[in-house]
Amino acid sequence: MKDVIRILLISPDEPGLSVVPPAQILDQLERGIPGEQFVLDRTTHGSFVPPQPPHLVLLQQTVPLGSLESCLTDLRRRWPTVPILGILGEEPGHDNGVLDPMLPILRDFVVSPLRHRELALRVRRILAQEPQVARREPDATQPVRVDSLVGESAIFQAQVEKVPLFAGVDATVLLQGETGTGKEVFARAIHYSSPRKDRAFIPINCAALPDQLFENELFGHAKGAYTSAAHEQGGLVLEAEGGTLFLDEVDALNPSAQAKLLRFVQYREYRPLGCSRTRLANVRIIAASNHDLRQAVIERRFREDLFHRLNVLSLLVPPLRERPEDIALLANRFLQRLRRPDGQGPRELSDQAIEKLLAYSWPGNVRELESTLQRAVVLCGAAVIQAQDIECSVESPKSQPLNRSLRAVKTSATMDVERAYLVKTLVTFRGNVTHAAKAAGKERRSFQRLLRKYGIDRESFQRDEAGPPGDYPTPLHPLDGHA
Repeated sequence: MKDVIRILLISPDEPGLSVVPPAQILDQLERGIPGEQFVLDRTTHGSFVPPQPPHLVLLQQTVPLGSLESCLTDLRRRWPTVPILGILGEEPGHDNGVLDPMLPILRDFVVSPLRHRELALRVRRILAQEPQVARREPDATQPVRVDSLVGESAIFQAQVEKVPLFAGVDATVLLQGETGTGKEVFARAIHYSSPRKDRAFIPINCAALPDQLFENELFGHAKGAYTSAAHEQGGLVLEAEGGTLFLDEVDALNPSAQAKLLRFVQYREYRPLGCSRTRLANVRIIAASNHDLRQAVIERRFREDLFHRLNVLSLLVPPLRERPEDIALLANRFLQRLRRPDGQGPRELSDQAIEKLLAYSWPGNVRELESTLQRAVVLCGAAVIQAQDIECSVESPKSQPLNRSLRAVKTSATMDVERAYLVKTLVTFRGNVTHAAKAAGKERRSFQRLLRKYGIDRESFQRDEAGPPGDYPTPLHPLDGHA
């Protein structure tokens, strides 16, 4: 099999400030290091989490340096053994002494504009110094890479099963779900499981693009298109050529931007500003929204024709409160990933800590859970995180929609209580249905029917130790009735 070298390119947060275009970097590497296959994954300082660790990080930084120190610190915490090569912008009068504290963290650096073959030579030298790690392409028999999709609940797995189906075609995908549920994780899983996996994945936060710059950032401009356009510049569509363009928060686009996006989504045709010729893009489009786009169409906040163009394939990422059996699994995964570089600090969660996590409804979803665990790792000095080490935000009672009847609201509330009780009981007895049913005051067969009703898999709660022998909690009222 052919070797694959995965490179993560981190660019500045502000659009248009990249020192060197990704296409130029990839071209220099392929020309300067023949015989190697490179996969370039581009992202920004604020969200650099690829589906698997890279072999090398290219960090682009324009002056002023801004968040360089925090970015390097985060990179070193996340991947302590991955080398970092800096690509620095050159500006007259810039004081290079500002870089001195950062140089020990960088393995090497180059200054833009790049000299002929300089980048390739430095990359070759860095990779030659690294241990020979596995750099082979994934086995083609594996239908999907789901290591980043963590969850065993039925409602979550139903969406995960769509990933290999969506990856096998080039149709546009619309991902919907609350903020923090992991829509971009699903988008990356689709991309890296598709034939486009060796090309760029370009995420765009539509809410962060100024209305007047949307067309310029997306499609680029020709030389002389406007007063300050001294050079031709390709847009994000050109950077994603051959790969995937991820339009996050697509509902934030104004009507003018939606109209400009419509024809591109339908025909993959676009025209850079100031250019007289139409270009054809070879990109796959995945869009995401944390609002119900159908409702936005009804309220005339989103174009109906654009909605139908985006909604060819749809995937709804469930909120964390609807898959509580995944909370402990996610928490332990985050705990392993967030361990301190020196190996010290918390290594596991106590049963009481897990119960506290299960009792919270997580309005910020998986992102909030990760932040909560990160805070606990920093504040807890013991090997085991206890309940008092976990700080959950104070939340107000859930408000029920006014257009629902009293019966519907009551039924929904009862189901929430039942589901939470079932999960807590299974956690207490480590998946032992016999003990859990006895604690609930139900027959074993009736208890199993309730588990099937709510799609709860008891095996995800099982551990090696046996459950408590006899001290059962008092059954909750909802399970005493006709559940």
